[in-house]
Amino acid sequence: MESAMTNLVRDHLAGGMAVLEAVAKDAALHATLVCAAEATASALKAGGKLMVAGNGGSAADAQHLVAEFVSRIVEDRPAMRAVALTTDTSILTAVGNDYGYERVFARQIEALGQAGDVFMGISTSGDSPNVLRALELSREMGIVTIGFTGKAGGKMPPLCDYCIQIPSGVTMYVQQAHLALEHIFCMLVERSYFGAQRSAAIEVSAAREG
Repeated sequence: MESAMTNLVRDHLAGGMAVLEAVAKDAALHATLVCAAEATASALKAGGKLMVAGNGGSAADAQHLVAEFVSRIVEDRPAMRAVALTTDTSILTAVGNDYGYERVFARQIEALGQAGDVFMGISTSGDSPNVLRALELSREMGIVTIGFTGKAGGKMPPLCDYCIQIPSGVTMYVQQAHLALEHIFCMLVERSYFGAQRSAAIEVSAAREG
């Protein structure tokens, strides 16, 4: 029993690392992430904001990423405008009850979103109805759309200006890669928003801590 358990640990760590290694070698994915970050920084510079949403573990990712934007990821710097659409239980339950769960994010974008903002939808399958509905409305409103999904991508890619697809169909491996890239995404936005000199100092500090 103990051997089977330790094998489980080893096998899944190896599986997750294999996916991260594939992501690390994917130059096209890297370029898409950089473009998405630059578009987000441009939106913030123009007075816009980043809105993020997902379900389950992806909801936790949305809140985690927004926390990095509003607080900080490494060193102190001015807050960046970002909001997670997954946190207000009164809104989520009211919209879910009155309009259906598929509209819980779109309704908030209708209320808070403006042309020039950015919406990031996170869905490992790419088929979450509420995320897809939010992406559709965002495009109608002139909001930049970013998607984080898995290998299949579902219906998400055509709705995104920038789509990050992790080369795996295993949910936990996709989520692990998402979180790694979300941290890097935040650092890329910082570099583009605040300038290379300040961001380089932040990265040096992070390397020293590492």
